[in-house]
Amino acid sequence: MRQRPPLTPLIGALPSTVPFVGPEAQERDRGRPFRARIGANESSFGPSPRVIARMEAVARDMWMYCDPDNFDLKVAVAAHLGLSAENVVVGEGIDGLLSLVARMYVAPGDAVVTSLGAYPTFNFHIAGVGGRLVAVPYENDRENLDGLLAAIAKDKAPLVYLSNPDNPMGSWWEADDLIRFIEALPDTTMLVLDEAYGELGPASALPPIDISRPNVIRMRTFSKAYGLAGIRCGYAVAEAQVIRDFEKIRNHYGVSRMAQIAGVEALADQTYLQSVVERVAAGRQRIAEIAEANGLKPLPSATNFVTIDCCSDGAFALKVLQALLSRDVFIRKPMAPRLDRCIRVSVGLDHELDIFAEELPGALAAARGN
Repeated sequence: MRQRPPLTPLIGALPSTVPFVGPEAQERDRGRPFRARIGANESSFGPSPRVIARMEAVARDMWMYCDPDNFDLKVAVAAHLGLSAENVVVGEGIDGLLSLVARMYVAPGDAVVTSLGAYPTFNFHIAGVGGRLVAVPYENDRENLDGLLAAIAKDKAPLVYLSNPDNPMGSWWEADDLIRFIEALPDTTMLVLDEAYGELGPASALPPIDISRPNVIRMRTFSKAYGLAGIRCGYAVAEAQVIRDFEKIRNHYGVSRMAQIAGVEALADQTYLQSVVERVAAGRQRIAEIAEANGLKPLPSATNFVTIDCCSDGAFALKVLQALLSRDVFIRKPMAPRLDRCIRVSVGLDHELDIFAEELPGALAAARGN
């Protein structure tokens, strides 16, 4: 029997798990498609017609490699935010940028602070570099800012992750609270502030961007409000030296030519973005009404999903999720203690929310054993 070349001890010790099982994998296992895809926080409304037209026009140019400098997109992001291009780095969505941050700031054994139940892909990347996760429980369905600070101080953590607005609960902190949090951070701790849903929440939740702070990296994406989840493109803004440090290790050909062009066009159509924001708000209201009509409690949301308290325990909420999946409705749920009493439903097209409304009563009855 031939021997297999050994993995490094770090990688060999990791479990063979992934942060998410995609709806496509679930459909393959089920042998049929979902009728309502309202679980991955994508935008069913899609990208701007201007973006689609531009992508169609340049499709024949995809034989060329992308610009490894991402120059046009960096300039467009900088102009959109009132920054210099030297303060912007582009990556394969926020996920790709989180992988780089883990490599940049975390040595094996280092403590890394996050919230218990927060975005699992961050945890995945930290495990991949040998970091030690310190997870702080949510408080009142929001990430606990004081608890995060206490954990940073206790473990002398070089990195902390915070999302605002938050996934999976949809909650948010106001800008003043975040500024106080940032000012309380040790200079030696880098904050990753994940603002994937920033365009969808209140403007009051986004602090002014201060690129003079060398220990804050703010990340945004084209996957949510801009409707380009499938193209994998996001960006981070930070102090210029931090951006230069990203350049040392990033995959310079990782963001495709099509993704760069689509991002530029998406930023240019803010009128369409505003229409999506309004449609998302209406969708959140519809999901909340469906939940309340079934005796459930929708939580306030600043995102493109609504987290729904099933008013029982995690086991019951899991049964609700499984019953909806069996009825061809794809949703997800938080899995951490205290949060796991909920399910999470993304805003979708009208016919998808109609299906959710039709199937939820039966799913609840099945979960209750009726």
